[in-house]
Amino acid sequence: MPRTDERLLARAKAMRSEMPQPERELWIALRAKRFEGAKFSRQVVIGPFIADFLCRSRKLVIEVDGDTHVDAGRDQRRTDYLESQGYRVVRFANHDVMTNMEGVLFAISEALANAPLPTLSPEGRGLS
Repeated sequence: MPRTDERLLARAKAMRSEMPQPERELWIALRAKRFEGAKFSRQVVIGPFIADFLCRSRKLVIEVDGDTHVDAGRDQRRTDYLESQGYRVVRFANHDVMTNMEGVLFAISEALANAPLPTLSPEGRGLS
């Protein structure tokens, strides 16, 4: 397994303590398996990128794009990379998170429902 870039890990840690308001609001809904029993992590390093939120067992990445987020090319490169690693990517604008949380959570619920189920271990206990 390739070694994770220490600078990216440090940046992800810093980003967890400096989350923008829309990401904080979404995190409140997703953390501690509160949302449909799915375990989400925040600011997770995946290859050369930091994903806003990740449900590892369902290989689902959630990105929240800022109001001044204008680099569609970088977003596409990130999405292409994550999809090449087997992840599904769902994106939301800050505005949508702040004004339509119910719709955002519904879309995440749909994405979770359509995500592959985790592989069971040989003992049949599943992933932890």
